[in-house]
Amino acid sequence: MGANGSSYPHSCSPRIGGSSQPQQTFIGTSSYSQQGYGWESKLYSLEHGHERPADRKKKSLGLATLKRRFIKRRKSSRSADHARQMRELLSGWDVRDTNALVEEYEGTAALKELSFQASLARAEAPNLQRDLAALYQHKYCTDVDLIFHGTCFPAHRAVLAVRCPFFKTLLTSAPGYGAEVLMDVDTAGIDVSMFSALLQYLYTGEFGAVEDSRLQNVDVLVQLSEEFGTPNSLEADMKGLFDHMCYYDALLSFSSDSEMVEGSPEEDLRAHKAVLSARSPFFRNLLQRRIRTGEEMTERTLHTPTRIVLDESIIPRKYVQVILHCMYTDVVELGLVLRGSPSTGSLGEVQALVSGGRGASTRTEEAMELYHIALFLEFSMLAQATGVELTAPCYMPCAL
Repeated sequence: MGANGSSYPHSCSPRIGGSSQPQQTFIGTSSYSQQGYGWESKLYSLEHGHERPADRKKKSLGLATLKRRFIKRRKSSRSADHARQMRELLSGWDVRDTNALVEEYEGTAALKELSFQASLARAEAPNLQRDLAALYQHKYCTDVDLIFHGTCFPAHRAVLAVRCPFFKTLLTSAPGYGAEVLMDVDTAGIDVSMFSALLQYLYTGEFGAVEDSRLQNVDVLVQLSEEFGTPNSLEADMKGLFDHMCYYDALLSFSSDSEMVEGSPEEDLRAHKAVLSARSPFFRNLLQRRIRTGEEMTERTLHTPTRIVLDESIIPRKYVQVILHCMYTDVVELGLVLRGSPSTGSLGEVQALVSGGRGASTRTEEAMELYHIALFLEFSMLAQATGVELTAPCYMPCAL
């Protein structure tokens, strides 16, 4: 059944019963009448409404005027005369000040472009996940051997304990460096390749390219999670390892460059040789050299942590917490820099003397010194992060 023109509320000539009506202006709706099979109009006269025609006209004119004002304001803001504004700003300036501002703008633009090009040319720094994958592959500084189906898996006690509740409970019954732990896994069907994939998951948070389709089986994964426990994210667990330093096997000690006298044991900082080796080639070579000379074997026999003595003239103690935090979390937190008097014989002391006895360094100075330390340690993630810290504030001229 079709609808005629009177069914729409804006029809100006409704027809009822076929007779024509004079054209009148109404606002309303139409409803269907069952008795006459026609349309029964519900009309609302403008005279009895809430808004009179004159008021509506004034309102529409007011809205149009307001709209034109907004459009005009938007156009004026888009076409702002920046040259005129700059002339008004510099009208009272000296010529030398104006030249200095121009040079600063040019230097800032060049620095921004240089930083951008350097970022494109620079190789991406290996992150925590990538370094821990290399650690599992190359077996640096392992301190426990897992025996599974006659195969030995050298591993790191601290990583396994912080990542997996099953290993945390298991390793408490096998203390000491180089302990051999026989693995008894209740989940059926796990072979050597699957066990290796599970260990790689604990180190990296990913199974990687595993050819065994059984790891894609949901039932197997559920059984493994029930037996081994479900670990947190890699970042959260490594942050917890940094905070609590369970199973630490290294102590970072500090000495003066003039007398090479070691500090007190209370000032030593705890760390894990596995993390130091994974993140810094400098520490890795140092620890590998100790293994070749037999010092590592002596420390394992005596169950004592490895003491690494750092020269404060090269690596000030106040920055070591920042360095360690970045090694465990990939985050540079300059708030961990030890405040107060600069370290003995450190670069901070020299800067304090040059600046007329000012002991407190600025954030930029701390980032600059930390950047050079990262280059010395070959810790590329820390170097790139501090490089961003140094270049980011330079993009806005300080004159404005």
